[in-house]
Amino acid sequence: MTQIDNRTQGQLQPEPTTTPRLRFAPSPTGFLHIGAFRTALFSWLFARHSGGKFILRIEDTDLARTVEGAVEDFTNGLEWLGMDVDEGPTIGGPFGPYYQVQRKALYQQYASQLLESGQAYRCYCTPERLDEMRKEQIANKLPPRYDRRCRYLTAEERAAHEAAGETWTVRFAMPLEGQTVVHDMLHGDMVFKNTDLDDTVILKTNGLAPYHLAHLVDDHLMGITHVLRGEEWISSAPRHVQIYQALGWEPPLFYHVPNVLGKDKKKLSKRRNAPSWSDYKKEGYLPEAVFNFLALLGWAYDDQTELFTREELIKAFTLEKIGISSGIYDPEKLLWMNGVYIRKLSLQELVERTLPYMERPEAEGGLPDSVQRPLDREYTTRVLALEHERLKTLGEASYVVSFFYEKEIDYGLDILIQKKMDAVSTHAALVETRDLLNSLDTWEHTVLEEKLRELVTKLGLKAGQLFGTIRTAVSGRTATPPLFEMMEVLGREVCMKRIDQAIAKVA
Repeated sequence: MTQIDNRTQGQLQPEPTTTPRLRFAPSPTGFLHIGAFRTALFSWLFARHSGGKFILRIEDTDLARTVEGAVEDFTNGLEWLGMDVDEGPTIGGPFGPYYQVQRKALYQQYASQLLESGQAYRCYCTPERLDEMRKEQIANKLPPRYDRRCRYLTAEERAAHEAAGETWTVRFAMPLEGQTVVHDMLHGDMVFKNTDLDDTVILKTNGLAPYHLAHLVDDHLMGITHVLRGEEWISSAPRHVQIYQALGWEPPLFYHVPNVLGKDKKKLSKRRNAPSWSDYKKEGYLPEAVFNFLALLGWAYDDQTELFTREELIKAFTLEKIGISSGIYDPEKLLWMNGVYIRKLSLQELVERTLPYMERPEAEGGLPDSVQRPLDREYTTRVLALEHERLKTLGEASYVVSFFYEKEIDYGLDILIQKKMDAVSTHAALVETRDLLNSLDTWEHTVLEEKLRELVTKLGLKAGQLFGTIRTAVSGRTATPPLFEMMEVLGREVCMKRIDQAIAKVA
């Protein structure tokens, strides 16, 4: 294969440095669930904590499984979470290109180097032959792995395959004896018997390298100092260590971080409906709350602190505090945390960030399409002031405040008529309420409360009975913001119209 000069490809070899360089290198074979962004967040936090660099690299050599829009999803997710990139496909950098398909010649160069040194070999086995081999191994209850048939071909046999024009891959020739030690900064030294490891493919028939070679070449040439990846890669790590040794390179520091598990203790995955960052955004989670939540999935500052600002997390984050126990994804905890962050917003911030959710189409979770857009900002500010302490997501605002905007509300008699009351007593109570409210000169919540409490005594009802009836009549709901403040914001005209409608309903 043609040898290339790194410098002509923009591959300036980084000078030895103590500045940490970490990367997020997703494959665009699908859209990532939030657990993958958690691992990226660990890398980002350490880069920011240490004054290092955070690099985005797209590992797109699996052309057949590439999903359109996946790269945009990665970059938008990082942006939404507030994880800025120092080098990457959209901003460039000194060690690009940052798409692997554009680095094909580099992988071919180092595969050639391993072939020439005898530490790799061409494999001519067809997919059909490999499939039959695996089926036979499984039938004989043997671990499925390559049988190294092409490793032992004679020179004449190799020449015959070449003369026939057969396609080939390149496989790395793992040592057949001894052990490989993987030094992991979280797990310590992990020892693997070389006899348990097969000869993995490092160059495919299309000339592109799979993960096992491509990421390693890129990490070396980009000067990556710390590699954080999921613990599912532990079993592949000895192959990577051997390839590093074969190329004469020093491996980066490995951190195989714990997986994120669901509450059922099974690994979080898209197949099991694991949420993505875009799901959180659509539902109205605040990115700063999700950021805080993700940082605690496998990392802890101490055994009690849970709420951190972004700046506090950057200051506190160290790799040594990453645990080896899996982080548990608890959606209830995230919902609680998001509510805390919403309550920390100023009222104006809440309005600014909630309006887009309320004004989106009804089919996407917004207010009913019958509600005119844009919403009156001053009125919406008064409405959201009542719900500020109760909201857990911005997305739920459209439902919980919809009765403030709808011209007509609908509800059943079962929630209008309170316990130990009937249609007759409910009708009488509503008529008395209407007459009282019509007599008021001031429509202010303190006056409303004072006069309606006096009416409770006059009617011989319990406060919950009268107020529950009024609440349902003016909102159509059984749970709302404080009744009298709600009535003040709804206004006299709306409240009186709805009470009249309630009277008609039980007449």
